[in-house]
Amino acid sequence: MSPKPILRCEFAADRLVRRLSVVIPGKVEEIDDITRRIISVVSEMGCAEGKEFEIETSLREALANAVTHGCRKCPGEKVEVDVECDPEKGMLIVVRDPGEGFDPRQVPDPIMGENLYADHGRGIYLINRLMDEVTFEKGGTEIRMVKR
Repeated sequence: MSPKPILRCEFAADRLVRRLSVVIPGKVEEIDDITRRIISVVSEMGCAEGKEFEIETSLREALANAVTHGCRKCPGEKVEVDVECDPEKGMLIVVRDPGEGFDPRQVPDPIMGENLYADHGRGIYLINRLMDEVTFEKGGTEIRMVKR
């Protein structure tokens, strides 16, 4: 899996249509509800019209990784989500978890060899395919996703 080129899309605070910040407990059961609520707001923002499927799928995968790996499914741990909308630059979604992080370069390619038969491990692959820009910050405890 070849990584996408790193493009830095900086969002200007004075140009944001709306900003949403949410904190959820590290419970898998929270993912569907919070994803629906965030996508509802994303649709209202209008910064990524026609791109809601890509954003929803990527958000769901990022939250699943944050809850499962970062919080270790512990309800006492918290995942932070920030969504920003800039009419010219698109949608920025940041998901942060309290975990130890990881090196995204060490994640096995899910479309190679025996990985094809695994029942997990496709989240980062999907996010990279669906979003225009994906970067991992803070040692892998933060993912930044941009959809133009």
